[in-house]
Amino acid sequence: MRRQVEWLVARAAFPLALAAALWGAIVLMDRGGQPDIVAGQVILWSYIFVAVLERLVPLHAEWRRDKGDLKADIGLGVTNAIVNGVAQPLTFAASVAVAGWIAAQYGSSLWPTEWPLLLQLVPALLLAELVEYTWHRSMHEVPALWRIHAAHHSANRLYWFNALRFHPIDLLVAGPGKLIPLGILGAQAPVLALVGVFSAVHGVYQHANIPCRLGPLNWIFSMAELHRWHHSPVVEEANHNYGGNLIFWDIVFGTRFLPKDREPPVEIGIGDMPNFPQGFLALMKSPFRWQQIVAEAKAPAMREADTAVAMPVRSTR
Repeated sequence: MRRQVEWLVARAAFPLALAAALWGAIVLMDRGGQPDIVAGQVILWSYIFVAVLERLVPLHAEWRRDKGDLKADIGLGVTNAIVNGVAQPLTFAASVAVAGWIAAQYGSSLWPTEWPLLLQLVPALLLAELVEYTWHRSMHEVPALWRIHAAHHSANRLYWFNALRFHPIDLLVAGPGKLIPLGILGAQAPVLALVGVFSAVHGVYQHANIPCRLGPLNWIFSMAELHRWHHSPVVEEANHNYGGNLIFWDIVFGTRFLPKDREPPVEIGIGDMPNFPQGFLALMKSPFRWQQIVAEAKAPAMREADTAVAMPVRSTR
């Protein structure tokens, strides 16, 4: 019976949950619900459901145990919720002001507001994903930006709360920042709310410690099978699959990575910095004391190497 449940969860949990979340959000907004409140409600219930699902059908037993990261993840999650709660309305208001100016210049909005709401989600996701892909890839390839994103990759397990383990600077660009071009083009609040619901539900399943086998859908979504490789301690493997929700731009720019001959690693993290700090305050300060963190994180490995060199080599003959 358990195998049948795991099979069903692996193939159906995410697609059904995403469809239910989007449908529920649209219905509630059609009934007069305020878009940001509706999005918050749907996202909260989605997180609760995944947290329960992880307890019932975990992929890896090792990822169920607190490895000293839970308090930090909670701290970052709460901090990011507060920061985004303030930044997102301000970002949208500024974007709407620019959109109004553009509409005055061209006589109408550049956004296809006459399309059905669900259909508007398609160009909205593609455009928002281009911003997120560019920022995400830059943080991996530009050393000055990597120090901001390293907090997320310092996690030594993947589970539902790990979806919130970001430095606030990181999430400000990847979250409210990606909505700016949508607002400028004239996308309305319900569209932005759906983008938020899609991103949050996808993000929590992307990091969830549950079985995932999506088959052809891995050419559409940047889901767990792809994203677990992004958390590999091997940098050549991790520097792929940058899409936050869709894998489209990874396909376009050649950064999609999903080997068929092996499974993603269970041991994850930053390979050359195994002792990256795990505390909440330490993670918050990490971009600003980077050189010291690099030295501290690499020191144990260097001591082990020095010891190995200093020890006499014993003959095996």
